[in-house]
Amino acid sequence: MYNISIISSSVRTDRKSHHVALYFQKYLIENKLANVSILDLKEYDFPIFEDKFSVMKKPSKNIIDFRNKIVASDGIIIVTPEYNGSFPASLKNAIDLLYEEWNHKPIAISTVSGGIYGGTQCLQALQFVLWKMKSWTMTATFLVSEVQKKYDDQGNSLNKVESDKFAAVFIKELIWGMNVNKKT
Repeated sequence: MYNISIISSSVRTDRKSHHVALYFQKYLIENKLANVSILDLKEYDFPIFEDKFSVMKKPSKNIIDFRNKIVASDGIIIVTPEYNGSFPASLKNAIDLLYEEWNHKPIAISTVSGGIYGGTQCLQALQFVLWKMKSWTMTATFLVSEVQKKYDDQGNSLNKVESDKFAAVFIKELIWGMNVNKKT
């Protein structure tokens, strides 16, 4: 069975993107597709980093835990809201913490917005950063517009049939990427 980590990137008080992270966790478990961990950046509460993990003299336990979970993951799902045409500083901070650990890691991206565009500008900005980190971003995406109308706070889709249809395509490509990655 695969090990997939879901990075929930928003640290805001009334975040809605976390509901989508919970949805993916349920989807993967219900369909017996992977062992799943949610890496909730709100819970990690990382400080602003001064350098990457590989040169830290005494990284904290939560930094070591985050790094180890990324390394142990066959694939990553990043769920992020769009903030002002980009992604949250909390996510950039967590990405910059690591370098080698992202190399060739299959990553699927889900962007979320309260508006009608589903985080498309955020998607472009995040893909560019991840490409620079040498990760392997999947082309299938999971864009959620008006998220506040589509998922409850327990991660239940208010239109499960539609969400599951799109999730199946999204997850299928991530699994394909993880299979290709294991062969290399």
